[in-house]
Amino acid sequence: MPWTRKDLLGIAGLSPAEILEVLDTAATMKEISTREIKKVPVLRGKTVVNLFFEASTRTRVSFEIAEKRLSADAVNVSTSGSSVSKGETLLDTARNLQAMNPDIIVLRHSCPGTPALLASRLPAAVINAGDGAHEHPTQALLDLFTIRERLGRIAGLTVGIFGDIAHSRVARSDLLALRALGARVLVGGPPGMIPPGIEEMGAEIAPRLERMLPELDVLIMLRIQLERQGGALFPSGREYATHFGLSPERLLLGRRELLVMHPGPVNRGIEVSPEVADGPQSLILDQVTSGVAVRMAVLYLLSGANRAAAAVEGRGAHER
Repeated sequence: MPWTRKDLLGIAGLSPAEILEVLDTAATMKEISTREIKKVPVLRGKTVVNLFFEASTRTRVSFEIAEKRLSADAVNVSTSGSSVSKGETLLDTARNLQAMNPDIIVLRHSCPGTPALLASRLPAAVINAGDGAHEHPTQALLDLFTIRERLGRIAGLTVGIFGDIAHSRVARSDLLALRALGARVLVGGPPGMIPPGIEEMGAEIAPRLERMLPELDVLIMLRIQLERQGGALFPSGREYATHFGLSPERLLLGRRELLVMHPGPVNRGIEVSPEVADGPQSLILDQVTSGVAVRMAVLYLLSGANRAAAAVEGRGAHER
């Protein structure tokens, strides 16, 4: 069935069928990036505003590349370049942007729920590119796409998420998406970084990497969210690496086929050693490649282009 949602605000609330629709569409979009001319006209005439109020490299750039490959007109706005820095409210900024009739707004903000607020007030489609420690839906979708592309499935796999679970929007979105498609999810990390009630979301707690690794098909290591912790939860980076980092020696505790992922940016030598990050079991750069395809898919689906294509196909079938 064609995608019918106006916005993508989180993984919570998406059905397995909707998640699979994004992944299947992304598989088609990835082929576009392999062509000599990496551009198709499906979003020609559409305007996308990238509204980023937090620092970003991979997410922002991959959205920009995705928009250009679909022939959309992209406008980039950051905190320092907007009137928010002069005291204007975010909602007033968004309303002024809406007065210019954009079709899609991609928003990253430090306050949880901000994308939902804008989506409820604006007719433009809103994509959550990360809201505080709440959700990061396109990261979860690209993680699932990367896993499925390599292993052929999600259902039945055992996936570990390790690190700063409490402050990670990626952890929440990954957990929801993986569980929705039938994966078993183990979570772990230092004391104080595992939020109470995580089991209610379907996770199993395995605090130590040594306990988790032998059971896993995929391990997702997380960045330490120092900017959200409000205080040190461990003595130093060296201490973290010694007790909780993924070293080549620890990796040997897992299966030879174990795949290692990280949403980035990677603190090399702390969460993941350089030898592991650059090793044959790492899918970190594959995730970056997947990000463009998945964000192309999300832009395409939210633009309504798929519904238009389905309508044309339906009329053609009726005439035949």
